[in-house]
Amino acid sequence: MSKPKVAFYWCASCGGCEETIVDLAEDILGIVEKVDIVLWPVAMDFKYKDIEAMPDKSIAATLLNGAIRTTEQEEMAHMLRRKSQYLIAYGACAHLGGIPGLSNQFSREHMLKFNYEDAPSMANPKKTRPQLKFADGGREPTLPELHHVVRTLDQVVEVDYYVPGCPPTPKLTNVAVTALLENRLPPKGSVIAPDIALCDECPRKASKPVNTSFTEFKRPHQKLMDPNLCLLAQGIVCMGPSTRSGCEAACIRGGMPCTGCFGPTSRVRDQGLKILSSLCSNVAPKENGEIDKVLEGIPDPVGTFYRYGLAKSLMRRKVNLPVK
Repeated sequence: MSKPKVAFYWCASCGGCEETIVDLAEDILGIVEKVDIVLWPVAMDFKYKDIEAMPDKSIAATLLNGAIRTTEQEEMAHMLRRKSQYLIAYGACAHLGGIPGLSNQFSREHMLKFNYEDAPSMANPKKTRPQLKFADGGREPTLPELHHVVRTLDQVVEVDYYVPGCPPTPKLTNVAVTALLENRLPPKGSVIAPDIALCDECPRKASKPVNTSFTEFKRPHQKLMDPNLCLLAQGIVCMGPSTRSGCEAACIRGGMPCTGCFGPTSRVRDQGLKILSSLCSNVAPKENGEIDKVLEGIPDPVGTFYRYGLAKSLMRRKVNLPVK
C-alpha cells in the first residue's frame, strides 16, 4: 500500500515555519515513516515540473506557509491547490498575511524606490532595479513580479484548514499532521487551535483586572515589569484578549506581551479593532489633549495591533486615491 503524499512549500515568509517541522524532533521520524514527502524545496531537491506532471489531487496534503506577494507564489498556490486533496495554510503569514502583510501600508513603487535607491546602506548611483526579463548570452532569464498587495493564502485559493502561529508550535503541528493521517480532521475551514482567547491559558490570568483605567502605555523595554502581574494591568499593550490560544503563552512566559500571531477567535471579525476598542474605551483621561498624550505610548498602532493580520483585516491595505 502506497503512503500518502505530502508537500511543504514556502512563499513570503521568514522560514521559521520550516524550522518548526524540524522542531518536531523524534516525532518527525514517525511522520516520515507514514508519508511520502514529494515537495520540500527548503530541505530537499525537487523540480516543479515533476509536481506539475502529477495527477490532480494526488497529493494528500500540502502545508503551505507564507503570504502571497509575487506572481511565482500565486502560480505555485494555484498548482498546489490543484494537486492537493487538502491545502493547509500553515503559520501566521499564510493564515493572516503575517509580517509581510505590513507592507500593504506602502505602494510597490515606494518599497522598490527605498530598497534599491534610498536605503542608507544602498550604493546604487545608476538606480538599477531588478528587471522581469533580460537577455544574457542568448538566454532570457525571468524574475517573478511583485504584486501591488500582499494577500493571505485564502485570498488567492480555497483553503481547507489553518494552523496558526509565528511559527506554529511543534505540538499543534503534530496534532494537525496526526489528525490528517488518522482521518480525524475537524470541519472544513477550521483553525486547528483552541477557539478561546489566550488569556485563558495565560499564567498571569489570576491578576487580570476586571476594570482597567489606563493613564499611560509603556513598551516592554521602558518598564521594569512585575513577572507575575497581568501585563495590561501594568500598562503594557498585550494582544492576549483578542488572540486565539494554543501557543501555551510562550511569549508571556518569557516575559514579553502577546503580539497576536495566532490570530483572532471565531467570534472576532477584526483582531486589531477588537483590542483597540478595548484599550481606548479604558483610557482614563477624557479630554483630547490628555487622551493623545496617553496614546503616544503606542507609537506604531498598525505594527502593534496588526503585526500579523493587516492583510486579513477590514483595512487590508492603504489606498492612495488619485488627486483630482
